[in-house]
Amino acid sequence: MSTSNESVRAQTFCVLGAGNGGLAMAGHLAWMGFSVHLYNRSPLRLQGVAWHGGVELSGAIEGFAPVETFTNLEKAVHGCDVLMVVTPANAHRELAQQLAPLVEDNQIIVLNPGRTGGALEFRSIWDKAEVTTHPILAETQTLLYAARGAGYRATIFRIKDTVPLATLPSYHIPRVLDILRPAFPQFTAGTNVLSTSLDNIGAVFHPALTVLNAAWIEATGGDFEYYLEGITPTLANFLEALDAERVAVATALGMRSPTVREWLFSSYGSTGKSLYEAIQNTPAYKGIPAPATIDHRYVSEDVPMSLVPIASLGLSLNVATPNIDLVIDLASTFHNVDYRAVGRSVDSLGLAGRSVKDISQFLAGGTR
Repeated sequence: MSTSNESVRAQTFCVLGAGNGGLAMAGHLAWMGFSVHLYNRSPLRLQGVAWHGGVELSGAIEGFAPVETFTNLEKAVHGCDVLMVVTPANAHRELAQQLAPLVEDNQIIVLNPGRTGGALEFRSIWDKAEVTTHPILAETQTLLYAARGAGYRATIFRIKDTVPLATLPSYHIPRVLDILRPAFPQFTAGTNVLSTSLDNIGAVFHPALTVLNAAWIEATGGDFEYYLEGITPTLANFLEALDAERVAVATALGMRSPTVREWLFSSYGSTGKSLYEAIQNTPAYKGIPAPATIDHRYVSEDVPMSLVPIASLGLSLNVATPNIDLVIDLASTFHNVDYRAVGRSVDSLGLAGRSVKDISQFLAGGTR
């Protein structure tokens, strides 16, 4: 980063969430010279970072980065220019409620990622809470990093080449990108927050890959490479069929959503004659292990917060989603949870009963 722009470098970021992605993002930002607050509800996750005074980075970035830790949300976010939410999507509702009385004028809140409907859910909750300040809501299509972290150490396997970002309303996109670009030049302009939501590739990979590898995961404790070994040619064919349903929902909303193979190329430069080959040609996936159990966020988060809202949108638009529905049903049976009941829907996102034209206008202008 250039050292000439001291006003940019003086910006303060608050990273909300100290899991794999949160540790990586907090460490990366601090390594670049930004002032960083790292918040986590549970102090246990912050013990290592608090003790050492920062995050030790390895992989794509090497070095130690000083980070200030907080378990008090109000103190963590007060006065910060940008709040980077890096929590599981099923924590968004509670966090939105907690942030409602705390967010400040012109403060930028970025969901990394929003999964499917994250910014819309935040906005719906803040509308009900009658938030009187004017923060700017944004979400990314996916997490910037392929990373793993524990204690005070974070390994960044790869920083994605491009990650689309959109705001609600979408006319704030240029302003937010200008502010974030000195830290994150990888962020590019998305169309709107439904586009970034429906371009959610985690919805394609994570739930189906975990559910359909349940026996292998339970037999080995996840002792195999999640993407490179867990995705066989046959399973890749199923993922492409599921992906086609996601793309069809986006098309019904008048949006052009990239296929999973197109996304692999834009994010990692991966190519292949098939999805299976493209995945095998993705070095960033090398060394990433499978979950040790199917009781994992790839199911408990990605099914209700990614697949369920896509299926709900499909139902409202008369777009069939049989493969998505199958994975939702299997996950609900495996976990004995009605994921459709607890997940996001057109109702919770404030889109029920709206025409495609009305939805488009709302996303662009932000008025209800």
